[in-house]
Amino acid sequence: MTDHSEPTAAAAEPTGRIVLLTTSHRVAPGVLSWPAWQTLHAADRVLCADPGHPQLPYLREAGVEVAFESPDAQALVEACAGGRTVVVLPGGEGDQRLTDGLARLAGSGRVAMPDLELLPGSYDLPGARLLDLVQVMDRVRRECPWTSRQTHRGLAKYAIEEAYELVEAIEDGDREELREELGDVLLQVVFHARIAEEAGGDGEDGEDAGEAFSIDDVAGALVAKLIHRHPHVFGDAEAETPEDVSAHWQRTKAVEKRRESVTDGIPVGQPGLALAAKLAGRARAGGVAVELPRGEGVGYELLELAARAEAAGIDPETALRAAARAYRDAIRAAEGVRPPDTL
Repeated sequence: MTDHSEPTAAAAEPTGRIVLLTTSHRVAPGVLSWPAWQTLHAADRVLCADPGHPQLPYLREAGVEVAFESPDAQALVEACAGGRTVVVLPGGEGDQRLTDGLARLAGSGRVAMPDLELLPGSYDLPGARLLDLVQVMDRVRRECPWTSRQTHRGLAKYAIEEAYELVEAIEDGDREELREELGDVLLQVVFHARIAEEAGGDGEDGEDAGEAFSIDDVAGALVAKLIHRHPHVFGDAEAETPEDVSAHWQRTKAVEKRRESVTDGIPVGQPGLALAAKLAGRARAGGVAVELPRGEGVGYELLELAARAEAAGIDPETALRAAARAYRDAIRAAEGVRPPDTL
């Protein structure tokens, strides 16, 4: 009896898998995720166009064989025929030519495409972009005619300006502006730390002379300070209220600084209201019973107002600035000019 049934179609050939393995240059070479190592060891082929790729020594040490090839999209698809897995290690800037080619093939509908997978082999940790900032600052310091000549004293005014601009962004409630101004303040820190790496300094009058230190020394000292001043977080001390935390902080600072007076360490160059409030706060916190000096003139009146505000938990500088901004808006309204935040 003749079988007139339709012939069974042959099973479609497996199309395989393409894995683009990305790594972060901010993470030490050789530090890869477990899925990345599993994929590398199980792959039929591992390809890399850059013989100087920083991961290669560690892959060789782990027994992963790497072929130095730079196939186009069509060749890579063909290499996966039969269900093979091919891992590609792009360079630091990626491989736009290859990814664009794969996208065109996939969009054409004429090619049976392998599975495409983007596998992060390492991830940036929080704060990783700060490493980029340090590297960029180093290069700018070496190669920029203006930046290379700056000194600590020459930059001091910019630190003050940026701090005020940051305060203004906070008071305006502008999140985008806040982010930018935080960056400008951070630049001042990194800039000064980079200058400080140069023992002896570059100032013609020797103003920056002294022992060199780096941004790592700055960060390391800050980390140590934060841990030491937060025994309720990193130690056995207890603090249930903000007042308890403040007491820990003040006691620790007193031991660290070994100050003779509660006024030691208060910068007298700060704005007058802020200075008056700081002095009043230090005296109150230190238990120093002293009457406010009396005298003629608005200065003594402002001193009394600042001390009263501080005792009430009000920052007089912030309060006056808020009132001044309202006054500014009233002046503009009287002139028929729109407020600045509506321009």
